[in-house]
Amino acid sequence: MHESGSQRLFNRILLLSLFVILSSFGSVECHGALAERKILPNGMVLLHAEKKALPMIKVVVAIKAGSVIEPAQKAGLANLTADLLNEGTLGRSSRKISDEIDFVGGSLSTSGGIDYITVTLSVLKKDIDLGFDLLADIILNPAFSEEEIRRRKAVIRSSIIQQREDPGTVASKAFLRAVYGDHPYGWPPEGTEESIEAMSRQDITDFHRIFYAPNNSIMSVVGDISEHEVTDLTEKYLGNWKKRDIPQKLPQSPRFGENPLVIKLHKDISQAHVILGHLGISRDNPDYYAVSVMNYILGGGGFASRLMDNIRDNKGLSYDVHSSFSANKYAGTFLVGLQTKNTSANSAIDEILKEINRIISEPVSDKDLSDAKSYLTGSFPLRIDSNSKIASFLAAVEYYGLGLDYVERYKELIGAVTTDDVQRVARKYLNTKDYILVVIGNMDKASLKY
Repeated sequence: MHESGSQRLFNRILLLSLFVILSSFGSVECHGALAERKILPNGMVLLHAEKKALPMIKVVVAIKAGSVIEPAQKAGLANLTADLLNEGTLGRSSRKISDEIDFVGGSLSTSGGIDYITVTLSVLKKDIDLGFDLLADIILNPAFSEEEIRRRKAVIRSSIIQQREDPGTVASKAFLRAVYGDHPYGWPPEGTEESIEAMSRQDITDFHRIFYAPNNSIMSVVGDISEHEVTDLTEKYLGNWKKRDIPQKLPQSPRFGENPLVIKLHKDISQAHVILGHLGISRDNPDYYAVSVMNYILGGGGFASRLMDNIRDNKGLSYDVHSSFSANKYAGTFLVGLQTKNTSANSAIDEILKEINRIISEPVSDKDLSDAKSYLTGSFPLRIDSNSKIASFLAAVEYYGLGLDYVERYKELIGAVTTDDVQRVARKYLNTKDYILVVIGNMDKASLKY
């Protein structure tokens, strides 16, 4: 029985209202584990958090089929495979999938990733059977039609060409390639024009067949749904998804380069884009929390950071400057990024290195330490203040092996960081000699001394 047009409109308004209500929630207090965890007979890890406040369900399926496991000559294969999941199945066209989920005011999307890809479902409780039916269909039965493959390839190629006009993107790609070298993290997840063109339908179907398996997947379900209901739904719609042997394709760990590597890219623009950094840490590094505190003080704390205070407020060299540690499964990066006038690029780089050396050589103050820890622990609950955020958070926590008591432990882990820890990790993980510097701008005006 189909709903009337007015009923469909009501459903959409209701769903929008629910999102507004969720987004208005403040920080939350969590006591005990954030979710229940179990492994299904087919090997899939199921995480469930029952939230009865609103009749909405959020489902995230994380499949360990990110770009980190694809071969270099097929860069972009993981991303393209994920893109094509909801572009038609053996029993539904792309249009039919879209119409069915839109009809009930829900959403169903896919996203490629470096470490894993995700399939995300949002639907009202009363439409959960349809939602799971669609979710299972696009994961288990994608058609990968030649027509859709050609269309998606054209879209990706167009995006790659457009990215060449964006200085920030060009600089970021050059930096990652220099940091990671031949490691999969070093090539763009979307691939290159050449690798996309070389990909065949067989490549896509083989990749899906090999890596899209329940024992290679994590499902998190959050909302007004009981454990019994979740179990019944997974059995009904995913019970025929059979486990299989997954080839272990672990890349070699990237290594630090030797001596500074400077990449100068000429482009006649008014401001130079500068990235300075090097290899960072993996997510399972026990120093992750001390590094987080150290980075907040250095350049991750916005207007509270040393880089911002020096380079923007005191020197007026840049409107924005920031530092970050990205911690992936196998390796991450450390970088400082800014934009500045071409003629002041040398001065800005000088000050970056000066602040890095300062945090390496001088203990941070008690106030800086206290402010950083307060911000990191105080802002943490905002990562889980909606069903959507909780579902994504749970998948990441499981993937990186952080444990379901991570929410409780995070405050303790950050709170335990000392001034000695900050200086220790700065000395260990920051490098002002073997760094990579990428500058894109007018090289004639910049006259880089580096």
